Amino acid sequence: MKKFSDLPLPAALLQAVDALEYRQMTPIQAAALPTMLAGLDVRAQARTGSGKTAAFSLALLAGLAPEEIGLRALVLCPTRELADQVSKEIRALARFVPNVKVLSLCGGVSLRPQLASLTHEPHIAVGTPGRIKDLVDRKALCLDKLTAVVLDEADRMLDMGFLEVVEDILSHAPGARNTWLFSATYPPRIGSLSRRFQRDPLVVTVESPSSQPSITQLFFSVESSEKTAAIESLLLHRQPESCLIFCNTKNDTRELGAALGAQGIPTLTLHGDMEQHERNETLLQFANGSYRILVATDVAARGLDIKDLPLVIGFELPGDADVYVHRIGRTGRAGASGEALTLVAPREMARVPKIEETTGERAQWADLPPCRAVALPEPAMQTLGIDAGRRDKLRPGDILGALTGDAGLHTSSIGKIDLFPTRAYVAIANNDFDRAFKFLRNGKIKGKNIRVRRLAR
Repeated sequence: MKKFSDLPLPAALLQAVDALEYRQMTPIQAAALPTMLAGLDVRAQARTGSGKTAAFSLALLAGLAPEEIGLRALVLCPTRELADQVSKEIRALARFVPNVKVLSLCGGVSLRPQLASLTHEPHIAVGTPGRIKDLVDRKALCLDKLTAVVLDEADRMLDMGFLEVVEDILSHAPGARNTWLFSATYPPRIGSLSRRFQRDPLVVTVESPSSQPSITQLFFSVESSEKTAAIESLLLHRQPESCLIFCNTKNDTRELGAALGAQGIPTLTLHGDMEQHERNETLLQFANGSYRILVATDVAARGLDIKDLPLVIGFELPGDADVYVHRIGRTGRAGASGEALTLVAPREMARVPKIEETTGERAQWADLPPCRAVALPEPAMQTLGIDAGRRDKLRPGDILGALTGDAGLHTSSIGKIDLFPTRAYVAIANNDFDRAFKFLRNGKIKGKNIRVRRLAR
C-alpha cells in the first residue's frame, strides 16, 4: 500500500493530499497510518522529515466530526516552533474540511488572547506541555472529550524535563482514547511512557538518518580558538544554498553570527532569549530564501521545516549523542542528498565513541579545505512584512493577486507567503523587491491601505 487513495480517507482529505502534491506515502505513513485509522495506538521511531506530521494529522482529521462541539484531539510538542509547524500542516490538510478549528497554544506569548480564543472550543489543540497544563489547571481547556493524543518528538520533551507535566496532562484525558507516540530516538524512558499511557501499540521503526546513504557525515579536528575561521572556510568552500549551524549555547550562537556577519556573510541567529515575533521572522526568512545561513541552538531550531537543506554544520559536538542524530536529520530529507559536518575540539574527542555507538558508524575524519577568497552569493530573495493577517481576513491569494495584478510582477518573482493572525510575510526576488515594496506602500490590498515594511538584511 503506497498511495493515499488506498486508505479509507474522506474525499476532502484526499483532495488536500492531492493539492499538496503528496504523491506516495513515505515509509512511516505507509506503516503507521492504516493502524491509526483503525483506531489503534502506535509507537513510532522516525526522524524529522519522515512524513510523521502528515501521518498523524490525517489520522486526527479522519476521525473528526466537525459538527461535534468540544476538543477531540491534542498534540503535544516540545517547542513553540514545532507546534506552529504542526498546526500549519494540520490546517493545510484540513483546507477542504469545513468548520474545523485548530488552535496553537504555546508558552512565551500572552495568555489572554489564548483564553479568549478558547471561548469557542477548538476541535484540535497543538501546544507545548507547560502552556497546555496551565490552561487545563485554569479549567480553560477541557480534555474530557479527547479521542486522540499525539506525543510528537517525545524524546525531546523528556530531555527538556517535561515528563511529569505530560503525565499530569494525560491524567486528565479519558482512558478510552488513542495515544500516538512519535520519537526520533528510543531511550528507556520512552518505553516507560508508552507502557503507562498506550494500549498494546503497534511499534514502527523507520530507518535512522545515520544509515541513510544520502547524508555524508564528516568530522574535523579543530582547536576551539580556530572554529570560527573553520566555519567560514567550510561555507566559502561548499557555497551552500542554505546552511543550518548548530551551537551548544546561546552565547556561542550570538558570537558566531556576529563574527560571520563581520566577514561579509549575512547570518541569522536563533536562540531562546528572543521574543516570539523575532523567532517567527527569523525562521521564515531562512525558510523563504532571504538568508542562506542560520546559526541556532538545538532547542530553538526544533520545528524548523526546510525541505531542501543541503548542509548542516555542528560548531561543536553535543554532549548527548541523540542530539547529534537530531542535528544530522535536518538534512538529507525525503531522499535528497546532504552533508552533515561537525567541528571537534580536543576536549570534545571523548564524546566521539558514543556518537559512533549510537549511529552504528565509524566517524569519518577530513581535513579542512583552504579558505577561498570568494564571497558567498547573495540570497535570491528578500522579505516584505505586511501588518495584516488572518484576523483581517487576508489570504495568500490576496497578496499574490495584488503583486501580480497592478504591480505587474511575474509569479516567478514571488516566493513563500507566510500568514499569521496579525501579520503576513512574502518573499520577493531581489530584482523586483523595490518595485513590490513601492507598490504595496502606496497601493492597497483588498481595497485597504495596509502598512508594509522591509525586513532588515
